[in-house]
Amino acid sequence: MSEQTPNPYVGLPERAFWKRAVAAHNPLEISQLWQPKFPIGRRHRVITAGSCFAQHFSRALVARGYRWLDAEPAPKLLSEAQARDYNYGIFSCRTGNIYTARMLRQWLSYALEEAPLPAEHWEKAGRFYDPLRPGIEPDGFADLAELTASRGAVLAALREAVSQADVFVFTMGLTECWRHRESELEYAMCPGTLAGEFDPDQHEFVNQSFVGIHRDMRAALKMLRQANPKLKVLLTVSPVPLTATASGQHVLTATSHSKSVLRAVAGELAAELPQVDYFPSYEIITHPAYRGMFYAPNQRSVVPQGVNHVMENFFACQNAAFPWLQRQGKGARQGQGKAVAPSTRALQCDEEFLDAFG
Repeated sequence: MSEQTPNPYVGLPERAFWKRAVAAHNPLEISQLWQPKFPIGRRHRVITAGSCFAQHFSRALVARGYRWLDAEPAPKLLSEAQARDYNYGIFSCRTGNIYTARMLRQWLSYALEEAPLPAEHWEKAGRFYDPLRPGIEPDGFADLAELTASRGAVLAALREAVSQADVFVFTMGLTECWRHRESELEYAMCPGTLAGEFDPDQHEFVNQSFVGIHRDMRAALKMLRQANPKLKVLLTVSPVPLTATASGQHVLTATSHSKSVLRAVAGELAAELPQVDYFPSYEIITHPAYRGMFYAPNQRSVVPQGVNHVMENFFACQNAAFPWLQRQGKGARQGQGKAVAPSTRALQCDEEFLDAFG
């Protein structure tokens, strides 16, 4: 008869106990927050999309010599500043922010399943705007043909990115969205904000539920799997609070609700699917154990030191789980694998435009 322990808690690692894993440490020394399912090394091609916070991942990967895939690079005639103004090099494809699971599902259905593209477009001061990414051109498109050609280019880039990538990092950002009542087309922004005209008879506010988000994410992940069976997906949740809410709640409680639902969906998907993992950047920034030290005085923007701490945890957990990643990095070009100064460049975030209406 084998010897049995008194109960399942005997012999658990330090990280299983709050007193030893959290209370006994300086917040900056809390470790082992993530046990990654799969390695992400410098040889892996990584694509990023999602909420504003996803931009930090691409910057950190590039700074450390990882293979972040830019599937829709800027035309060579543009300067670096102009390329950023036109949203090149922000995400792996020029989709702009993809804040919700439904929006991700829409983009993938257009790119991978050739679903009929929406005919709707917005106009403002004689310029044309894409409802799927109204902020992608700072002054809109000259005409509908230019808008259509640009949308075709991003869909081609998205197909290429998905087919070539080894890892897709998607940052979930919002549960709140605006849709067309009849077609159920989800917009990147509420009509009448960046462009377009708001019509309460045509446009409806939706605060997506756990069930709906989970369903949309499962559908999106299925499309990704069919297009690229080897693709791994790393989910994160943005720690950046809502700029504004149309839910009727206080923006603080609306933020708590939104992020809690997204975190629950991400955790559920990671538990259900072997090719999906979750990295806790959200907890590292927002948890009370960190005493709010990673937020700027506006209590919304994440300071560069917070971003750097998130990414240091990411790479430390990867190296702990897969020691060969450190050996792989030896001999790489200077700067790889070393601490990298956090970027101070402003993020490109369509949602922040809502602050103007406050």
